[in-house]
Amino acid sequence: MSDLSAFPITKRWPARHPDRIQLYSLPTPNGVKISIALEEMGLSYEPHAIDIGNNESWTPEFLSLNPNGKIPALIDPNGPGGRAIGLFESGAILLYLAEKTGKFLPSDAIGRYETIQWVFFQMASVGPMFGQVGYFYKFAGREIEDKRPLERYRDESKRLLGVLETRLDGRAWIMGDAYTIADMSLLGWVRNLVGFYGARDLVEFDRLTRVPAWLERGLARPAVQRGLVIPSRP
Repeated sequence: MSDLSAFPITKRWPARHPDRIQLYSLPTPNGVKISIALEEMGLSYEPHAIDIGNNESWTPEFLSLNPNGKIPALIDPNGPGGRAIGLFESGAILLYLAEKTGKFLPSDAIGRYETIQWVFFQMASVGPMFGQVGYFYKFAGREIEDKRPLERYRDESKRLLGVLETRLDGRAWIMGDAYTIADMSLLGWVRNLVGFYGARDLVEFDRLTRVPAWLERGLARPAVQRGLVIPSRP
């Protein structure tokens, strides 16, 4: 049986199946990209719901695995060389899982780096900008009288959607015919922007054609549908 005692997080969230990947997450855009990847790749894992509403991601146990205090985080008991590895930051986890399984990441060098650049595009641009739209349009920021911050993030989000619209010209997926971790990284964020955040009209989503069609294709995948609700909320 795998020994995960070196990871303090397992004291607060014990592993019932220590031989499986341990996922510490919640169905947020950053969280679901990893549960989607695990489902798509067919890996055995055990999900643990981290109640961010009750600040569980800021507990010492969680911070021992992810010092950034954000979900998701992961322990793979069978990491490189058979050694357990703990990881945080969803983009790094996506890349790790793709390389571990040899799935959803092109094997040729050019395709691999182009895929990684689109994952970085999500991490550095789409996620932060869409998240700020959510804050200023749906959450506490909506009470701020000065609407310039919202307008700035709205305009930047519209620009980023335009980047995706251009990229998808003649492509079913971000990398063409092949569905990859680049798509997994982006699906939850676009879905939240127009759904949970309710910003569809704000960002003029319906002026686009390729991005909505791509989103529909992605959400139709069974593994994506499963991943969107894993782990179940407390």
